[in-house]
Amino acid sequence: MQHVIGVIGLGNMGRNMAATLVKKEFTVYGFDLSADVRQLASEQGILPENDVLELAKKCSTIILSLPKAEHVEAVCLGENGLKAVLNQGTTIIDTTTSVAETSRKVAQELESLGVEFVDAPVSGGPAGAASGTMSMVVGGKKATYEHVLPVLEAMTRVRIHVGEVGAGNIAKIANNLLAAAHLITTAEALTMAEKAGLDPEQALQAISAGSGGSAASQVMFPNWVMNKAYNSGFTMALMRKDVGLAKDLVESLGLDLPMAQKTAELWRASVDQVEDSDDFCAIAKCTNPALFGEEK
Repeated sequence: MQHVIGVIGLGNMGRNMAATLVKKEFTVYGFDLSADVRQLASEQGILPENDVLELAKKCSTIILSLPKAEHVEAVCLGENGLKAVLNQGTTIIDTTTSVAETSRKVAQELESLGVEFVDAPVSGGPAGAASGTMSMVVGGKKATYEHVLPVLEAMTRVRIHVGEVGAGNIAKIANNLLAAAHLITTAEALTMAEKAGLDPEQALQAISAGSGGSAASQVMFPNWVMNKAYNSGFTMALMRKDVGLAKDLVESLGLDLPMAQKTAELWRASVDQVEDSDDFCAIAKCTNPALFGEEK
């Protein structure tokens, strides 16, 4: 069966995911609160809808790309939410970095209507969304995952089904905690190497090729830090939110995880030096403003 897709939330991620699906010859409707964004989406072949409920009535698969868990709950279950109009057999794919509790609540309430839900947060940024090369971790029923697999395959390069509803959120929070820590530890390692007399670019190459390499050293620093570009498309505000989700999860589990705690502290303290609107890689400036600060 050909999926008719609706994308709710046409920001940098949602709009690029929708445009990628259009290129793969899916019929894609899009909704965003901003009329200007809807117009931009229409120029990319996305069919704009001014009413989110009208979009829901037309689609067999709905993709959410929203800022936070509370927005997911409001869109799905709130007053004038999707719950009132969803067709039986619809599947919702939530790409928001949300929390497991919200995903489970939404999934449970929608299941009684014959609507399936998977939490499927993504990594790869706007560029990955535009090229269909994102990675995705998916929580939900195996049968539901397999049903929407043609859509997921069109959007992503790597997909991992990690368990029942909520599991995708947990895996993504764990991933982003590591990414947040790696940005800081890589900045510190390069600072140490520079102060010891090594060229930081050469040090970065050595780290990336060794056992200490990570996406921070292999992708983030070369593409957005060392060249002072700071234009990954993912903001400090979003990563601060995700680090906060990790901190909350650690505390709710009663765990003593010193590195996680320190990472959360450093990201929280960075607010005095780096604006929420800045690129998330700008956290490196807090370690070494001289080396990683933007040129005047």
